[in-house]
Amino acid sequence: MSRSTSSSPAKGGPATLAMVAGRAGVSPQTVSNALNSPDLLRPETLERVLRAIDEMGYRPSRAAQTLRTRSSKLIGYGILPAPPGTTTLVLDRFLHALSEAADEAGYRILLFAAPADDANLRGYEELLDEHDVDGFVLSDTDERNAPRQAWLAKRGVPFVGFGRMWSKRQIGDWIDVDGALGTDAAVEHLIALGHRDIAFLGWQRGSSVGDDRAKGWQRAMRRHGLRTRGRRAQSADDVDEARTAVGPLLDADVTAVVAASDTLALGSYYALRERGAVPGRDVAVTGFDDSPIAAILSPGLTTLAQPLEAVGRECVRLLQARISDPDAPPERILLEPSLVIRDSAPAPDA
Repeated sequence: MSRSTSSSPAKGGPATLAMVAGRAGVSPQTVSNALNSPDLLRPETLERVLRAIDEMGYRPSRAAQTLRTRSSKLIGYGILPAPPGTTTLVLDRFLHALSEAADEAGYRILLFAAPADDANLRGYEELLDEHDVDGFVLSDTDERNAPRQAWLAKRGVPFVGFGRMWSKRQIGDWIDVDGALGTDAAVEHLIALGHRDIAFLGWQRGSSVGDDRAKGWQRAMRRHGLRTRGRRAQSADDVDEARTAVGPLLDADVTAVVAASDTLALGSYYALRERGAVPGRDVAVTGFDDSPIAAILSPGLTTLAQPLEAVGRECVRLLQARISDPDAPPERILLEPSLVIRDSAPAPDA
């Protein structure tokens, strides 16, 4: 006797929205859109869902329909606590850019405190229950925070990540800045200045973003046949710790330091000055993020600027697209940082 694999309602029980979604092979949100906002769906998707509704005799609750058709125009953003000694300048600037982009699209950003252990998703659940947010923007998307994406995707909640998923399993839409491409460009710039002994000062190994930036330095060095062994040091994103960590690299007489952040670059400045050396003249230094301090340092810090305004706009665009079509293929975008040249690693003809 064959076993049925259809999503027909159990005998004596009404069909549910989730059962219709299973039969049509779509998310519950797509079934809701078919009933309440059919113009948001592709014609073939709408036809498939309506056919499943008809076959299963699904009759939605009037109260549920009313709730589903009301858009809050709110986007949730959870702020994770920053580890001691670290800065959040990039995320602060990103949040400003995101808020402006959301405002232009008719949305508001609703901030909430996310717990340090993101396996606890109570904040996200409360915003869905109490404020009926339309979706979420996520940051800090490394592997330890992956439960958020899986939890939201399972419930059909639209979301977009600022930062790629670093785990093998990719879920949802994201936009990120190509850190490896940036440090690769920094090395190429230093080589054009005549440097050959170029060190990398990064974060602890295992940091997804930090390892990506280290990869760009290593790739460019190997492309030119330059030494990388013994030319990499690591530090927390802290000025004092970076000042200590860069010491062995300076002892090895490197002529340039590529730092994974402007904070680490500032630590390198302090270490050089303690030795009576001048950044940019005796040892070139580059940073990453083009933080406000980069332009006012003396000498000005050559660094990589992240296109945060573009990231904010793309986050809102991707989220709107996901709300409109929950079953569309995911979009994943890498943007290129730009090298901002100042006196710590001047232009080749300077």
